[in-house]
Amino acid sequence: MTILVTGGAGFIGANFILYCVERGLGPVINLDKLTYAGNLNNLDSVAERDGYLFVKCSIDDQSIVSELLVNHSVDAIVNFAAESHVDRSISNPEIFFENNVLGTLRLLETTRNYYSSLGRQQKERFRFLHISTDEVFGTLREQDPAFTEESQYRPNSPYAASKAASDHIVRAYGETYALPVITTNCSNNYGPYQFPEKLIPLIIHNALQGKNLPVYGDGKQVRDWLFVEDHCSAIHQVLGAGRIGESYNVGGNSEKQNIDVVHTICNILDSERPRADGRSYAEQVTFVKDRPGHDRRYAIDTSKVTRELGWAPRETFDSGIRKTVRWYLDNAAWVADVTSGAYREWVAKHYA
Repeated sequence: MTILVTGGAGFIGANFILYCVERGLGPVINLDKLTYAGNLNNLDSVAERDGYLFVKCSIDDQSIVSELLVNHSVDAIVNFAAESHVDRSISNPEIFFENNVLGTLRLLETTRNYYSSLGRQQKERFRFLHISTDEVFGTLREQDPAFTEESQYRPNSPYAASKAASDHIVRAYGETYALPVITTNCSNNYGPYQFPEKLIPLIIHNALQGKNLPVYGDGKQVRDWLFVEDHCSAIHQVLGAGRIGESYNVGGNSEKQNIDVVHTICNILDSERPRADGRSYAEQVTFVKDRPGHDRRYAIDTSKVTRELGWAPRETFDSGIRKTVRWYLDNAAWVADVTSGAYREWVAKHYA
């Protein structure tokens, strides 16, 4: 398949491109407008490979996207392109709705026009895979069962609301225009190349810099943690064998409280890169004011994707977090490159 990956210079998108190119799964076109979290250095290892092409462009540039689809006879679109950080959505919600809602709408409209021009065989092959989040389902109490594909949408942040809206638009284009769409809703991803605004890379970075390790509220918010390479394998499975019109929940089967995640990272760093004074990085933990509308718990039921497609995560949280910490320790130059002055100002504002 020739795959157009939108948002391919971001964290999950870049990992998915690396997954595909390194396994020779077909030509990949990377479409990304390179906002603050988009980093082409993530893809240095495949930049010169045959079958890989980067185009700097937004998903709502319908002329360029249409030209790419036609000229490269694209067989599938995997849509990662989105503003994705809850804290930023609270500070500036409008850009989230512009990019996540209107951007997705325009991408779908361009795709619909392209799809209508295809012959029967290519129509049968074509897929539009929309990557979404478990945050569209809202929050769970401690005793509640995990989210399933039938869970009610109850988004509680501007980010989650914008992703919920995009999910509904994707579904509507499948129902109204018979576009072959599929949606995946994933839990919290972690792993290499994640921008250090998210919890795990932020804690690793701050620990090594001797800074406070900011933890919202009491730190007992629960998330299901999914190693990014496991997520990429699930996306590939869904793209190849998922049923048109369906959604699939993808999780890591690893529910953890945020404070436990932070202490796990500290323990690994204590072993891998001890502080000069011999004390634990855990002494740098600092509890900060909780963010507005902070969801208490997310959990993903992966039984559908396992039952239908035979997918299950390979990494436990213990194995995945150790690989992740080691990657950040081994790639200090990448971290230094992305943690610019603008990044430092943003962190100071949000975790004061």
